[in-house]
Amino acid sequence: MSLLGLAALAVAAGAPGGAGAADIKVLTAGAFKQVVLAMVPDFEKQTGHKVTVENDTVGALTKRIEGGEAFDLAVLTPGAVNDLSGKGKLVGGSRVNLGRVGIGVVVKDGTPKPDVSSAEAFKKALLAAKSVAYIDPAAGGSSGIYIAGLLGKLGIAAEVNAKAKLIHGGAVAEHIAKDEAELGIHQISEILPVKGITLVGPLPADIQNYTVYAAGLGANAKASDAANALIKFLSGPAAGDVLKSKGMEPAGS
Repeated sequence: MSLLGLAALAVAAGAPGGAGAADIKVLTAGAFKQVVLAMVPDFEKQTGHKVTVENDTVGALTKRIEGGEAFDLAVLTPGAVNDLSGKGKLVGGSRVNLGRVGIGVVVKDGTPKPDVSSAEAFKKALLAAKSVAYIDPAAGGSSGIYIAGLLGKLGIAAEVNAKAKLIHGGAVAEHIAKDEAELGIHQISEILPVKGITLVGPLPADIQNYTVYAAGLGANAKASDAANALIKFLSGPAAGDVLKSKGMEPAGS
């Protein structure tokens, strides 16, 4: 970010350590958590604000917000942001798309990497695996909902779900690293930070699904000006390299 940009951010958000410093509570979907955590230190240093980050599935966060939980900024799917804006929980018109992420396949380090280069190869890999882990659709995770539907479209839902380990939240790759399942399917940004695993690759293009994440301002935010400054920071020029390093890409890609 340029010096001019930093100056503008400081003016909008309050100078470091000054009277304008605020505490910002962020609720973010798990897949975008690593991006937020990577960018928050620079934002705090430049503005003096303090950011607290909590993550969960989009479905779980939506329920928490609908239940009246206090927060300043939420990072969810565009649909969830729009829905919550319509219910008066987020400020209408505050939505800013931040990035998108695809789904990948993960195995434990040192184990054979299955062929997932085509839809048919991916199907065979799932059928051959002794166990398969993915996010429980009932938990409201975007990848789990998509994978459940994809298994049906591929005609292998019964076979795979008979040996599936459904994860209620957190990173699927952590369960792969612990030998709780042989093959995992999750958003790539949730796979990369985990140690002891190997990203086999993304889903083939014809069955890939990208989830877009968007920020929205809490309707009852106590630090609305500071939260708006954070939204601008998360969607600004500095975000591009961070998104790429975390397995994501700009929302407009």
